[in-house]
Amino acid sequence: MIFRSSVLLVAALLAGPASAAGTNADVVRNLASRVGPIVGAASACQAIDQGRVQAIVDKFREVIREASAGASDRDELTRVFNGFVADGRNRVGASQTDCTTAGRQLAELERSLGQAAPSTSSSGFGGVIGSTPAAAATAPTATLPPTLASNVQGVTANEIRFGICGPFSGASRELGRQMKLGIDAAFNRTNDAGGVAGRSLRLFAADDGYEPSRTLEAMRQLYEKDKVFGFIGNVGTPTAAVGMPYALQHRALFYGAFTGANLLRNDPPDRYVFNYRASYAEETNEVVHYLLKLRRLQPRDIAVFAQQDAYGDAGFAGVSKAFRSLGLPDSAIVRFNYKRNTVDVDEAVNQLRAMKNPPKAIVMVATYRAAAKFIEKTRDQYPSMVYTNVSFVGSTELSDELMLLGPRYASGVIVTQVVPAVGGYSSAVLEYKSALEKYFPGEAPSYVSFEGYVAANVLIQALKRVGPQLDTEALIDTLENTRDVDLGLGAKLGFGRAEHQASHKIWGTALDERGKYQAIELE
Repeated sequence: MIFRSSVLLVAALLAGPASAAGTNADVVRNLASRVGPIVGAASACQAIDQGRVQAIVDKFREVIREASAGASDRDELTRVFNGFVADGRNRVGASQTDCTTAGRQLAELERSLGQAAPSTSSSGFGGVIGSTPAAAATAPTATLPPTLASNVQGVTANEIRFGICGPFSGASRELGRQMKLGIDAAFNRTNDAGGVAGRSLRLFAADDGYEPSRTLEAMRQLYEKDKVFGFIGNVGTPTAAVGMPYALQHRALFYGAFTGANLLRNDPPDRYVFNYRASYAEETNEVVHYLLKLRRLQPRDIAVFAQQDAYGDAGFAGVSKAFRSLGLPDSAIVRFNYKRNTVDVDEAVNQLRAMKNPPKAIVMVATYRAAAKFIEKTRDQYPSMVYTNVSFVGSTELSDELMLLGPRYASGVIVTQVVPAVGGYSSAVLEYKSALEKYFPGEAPSYVSFEGYVAANVLIQALKRVGPQLDTEALIDTLENTRDVDLGLGAKLGFGRAEHQASHKIWGTALDERGKYQAIELE
């Protein structure tokens, strides 16, 4: 296999001239030992823009693909790289490397990569550091099959580009990282099997920090700079309120967003917007019925703890709708708020403590850190309180936060899910875990990454049905005629012209004293 000029140049910049004497794989292993710890340390630092880190990781994975003679080489090099990334992350956790040092090393790496000449190659690290004029002149030029030629943005003879806009920094960064992880696992699995009509699937990430004021810039970066074909897995409701109109304006696919808000579920549906997951209204409706029918609570016993934005509003509206559907007044529902991207829950806690007749259950529409902080500050005073959460909370991350506080904080906390339990043994779960272990060894299964994996696989099936002549309108038509997709979830998925939500299924789970989710019946 011809070793691409981009790999040789990066080796020269970072590994030194001596390392280039080895095999292609040897060069990449040496390079991984230098790049991996830097990006690993940077990924553990909240103050560092995770979009910068992810850009280097994505490019390095391209280098691995180019340097690999086959799947076994690629898997081995990926494991090596992931191991060095984990080492760098652990050093920060063990205080052996501080975030100031990590930021400086990342900046030095970026400066080194930015010193090279502009590139004519879009693969590997070439998109970041370029190739020398001499190398570009001597590099082989592939003749592409005319059947795969395309003038559609984000679709070339070799790849289909998608973008994800989400929090890769800030308090909710783990939601963005996990969503991307699941999509990447599905894409990598498909690419190893030959791709879609011979094209590889590639995911670009842009960080908006879960702040809608940054979302438009991130969307523009993906669509206008990275030239993506469409968007998949965007994270958040307030950010979707900005990102979705941008996608619609450009008639670009806005697919599988990590939100259950009704703003993505218009009637009739927006042509370019497709959802995998059940809505927040469906999740909170199930929870209200569960609390009233199975836990035998009275309506006055239920209150809401919600983020003070469109996400919290969507969840609260679902609780109100559930009350009305049961013929109950919704005007007396108490709502406690907190500010997005903070763990400042003191005002909500004080409002709860001031109530003469406090509720017996809290329906939480929050992210994992704020939810954990609220439980921490109220559990001892209200030991029998029932805490429920919608799936966006980040189930795995919530469990981790609560178990750090102690088993009594985690035990009994309920989360509704839009995918089956990741601790189960269904076909879908086993396939997902296998892909995660192969492409991201050391990463624990997560409900968020599992959702990303499932949503991506539904889209992949539609892409395969379209075939070589891919464009947005053909894909939309195909999605609207996708029926009865069986991924082993226990529920079939599909869309229609009047139905742009693939699944309405909701699973109930509750944490035990070990921080593990156990299935519970919601009805």
